[in-house]
Amino acid sequence: MTRILVTGAGGRLGGAVLGRLGGEAELRAVSRSARTGDKVEWVIADLTTGQGIAEAVDGVDVILHLAAAPYKGRYTRRVELDGTTALLAAARQAGVGHLVYISIVGVDRVPWGYFRTKVAAEKLVRAGGVPWTILRVTQFYEFLDQALTGMARLGLLVAEPGSGIQPVDVRDVAGELAARVTAGPTQAISEYGGPEVLDFAEAVKAWRRARKQRPILRMRLPGGFGRAVRAGDLTTTARPSGTITWSEYLSG
Repeated sequence: MTRILVTGAGGRLGGAVLGRLGGEAELRAVSRSARTGDKVEWVIADLTTGQGIAEAVDGVDVILHLAAAPYKGRYTRRVELDGTTALLAAARQAGVGHLVYISIVGVDRVPWGYFRTKVAAEKLVRAGGVPWTILRVTQFYEFLDQALTGMARLGLLVAEPGSGIQPVDVRDVAGELAARVTAGPTQAISEYGGPEVLDFAEAVKAWRRARKQRPILRMRLPGGFGRAVRAGDLTTTARPSGTITWSEYLSG
């Protein structure tokens, strides 16, 4: 049975991956504090310091590197860059056969600070001396849900008609990662998105109906996010894609 180490196992995607692969592989999950769970061996390690990393990777066949700390300043760089460097060094020493790194669709096109950090981490993976796969995915439904919830608390929902977004369900991404484990290292960057490119205004309307929220103001989305949406930088034509739709997520 394949032995898999999962970083970021306590996050949304990590939890979905553990649920998807439980029973199909020997799972070892990284946490900074002691945890227990069925069908999972939890180990204590810290990407930001390197403590426990060598012990965590010892004896594993595949690493799913899902750990992320977006928009947290220096801590983001410590997780994404220092942590990835330490993980790669330990993986080389342990003879790990495959490292899968999760990234973001549009990361090479959208000039945001966090996206630049992800691109730098991708370069580390590509030059890290461990057989690799990089999977760029579109934004999670939960991210869009939380963003709209935040706007609603401010008393206004802003939506720009005609702008396309392509969010994806973490359960679909977990299934794709399971497929990548089976396929083995590709030494390539690929993309994965949701099943629909949604008009942003229509996506907000569907969210409003499901969450029974306030009316929508139709206007141009501000800032870098708005520019990225208008340019289509957060969508992909890659196949396969997810199967769970926005409407199904909202009704779940």
